[in-house]
Amino acid sequence: MQLFYSKSLDIESTSYTLPKDESKHVIRVLRKQPGDTIYLTNGKGYLFTAQVYDANPNKCKLSITSHTYQEPRDYKLHLAVAPTKLNDRFEWFLEKATEIGVTEITPLLCDHSERKVIKEERFLKILQSAMKQSLHYHLPALNPLTPFKDFITNAHSNTFIAHCEDDTKSLLKSELSPATDYTILIGPEGDFSTTEIQQALQKNIIPVSLGHSRLRTETAAIVACHSVAFINE
Repeated sequence: MQLFYSKSLDIESTSYTLPKDESKHVIRVLRKQPGDTIYLTNGKGYLFTAQVYDANPNKCKLSITSHTYQEPRDYKLHLAVAPTKLNDRFEWFLEKATEIGVTEITPLLCDHSERKVIKEERFLKILQSAMKQSLHYHLPALNPLTPFKDFITNAHSNTFIAHCEDDTKSLLKSELSPATDYTILIGPEGDFSTTEIQQALQKNIIPVSLGHSRLRTETAAIVACHSVAFINE
């Protein structure tokens, strides 16, 4: 099944017109004809079944015939991750975390951050593409780039910070339970600063280790994401 995305769809929708690029793909590449079936999601848990009724390659028109709802996962996972110097590595993380199961992502601006500007629109497109590819119907929320100190102000009880300093830490996997919401902070290539770690501890954020290996930022984020998803299998 090939899935298309439109945030404007809701349960009251009876028709939809695909944008020009998707219209060309549906008609010229997929060779859909009037009466053929198309599947769409609005990223809010709904799967819409539609039929082509006007096979225009510039403005393909669909008739919505039914919809179903996919319940969200039993847990929510919020990953706050410092963007990497190389954009493609952070984009890889966005794609894989969406496939594995993340609810919310906050790019984090830290003391040692090498990247201080992000392309939110491009990141959002990557999330949408990964959601469609993995046949999920819930689009992860993407927040603006947020300074570390601002982010930890509202930290809740199940918030963890994964850092590399030789302090007392427990393994993340030993702290996890099924059907529980978590927030996990992952630092930049140079790790969180000592000041940031102390600020986090003062907010009762729990320091954790992801294992014995020293991981790249994007790898650490995926390990954290998978650990939460695995405990909920």
